[in-house]
Amino acid sequence: MTEITVTREEIDDRHGRYVARVAGIDAEAELTFTRRAGNRISADHTGAPEELRGTGAAGALVRHMVEDARASGFRIIPLCPYVQAQYARHPDWSDAFTTAPGETPKLPG
Repeated sequence: MTEITVTREEIDDRHGRYVARVAGIDAEAELTFTRRAGNRISADHTGAPEELRGTGAAGALVRHMVEDARASGFRIIPLCPYVQAQYARHPDWSDAFTTAPGETPKLPG
């Protein structure tokens, strides 16, 4: 089994990213986010370099964001197509999202 470590990094007061690193591979995958009004955070973009494709790093990023949302009390606006696809596979995550699986997300305001 691949050892994946996910951390959360703050870029500024509104932006941040979750970063996944896989043991033995010198590369990182990321899921960027933006804090929005009403205790919501948009999942903006998920990216993984070729070295991490197939390792499960991108999926680990989304799972970690869902766990963080549940623990911290924010809701996720799934703007990123990859996050939308993962959410469609896991409708049990609906408590962490602002939309139903497959529904088009809307930004507050």
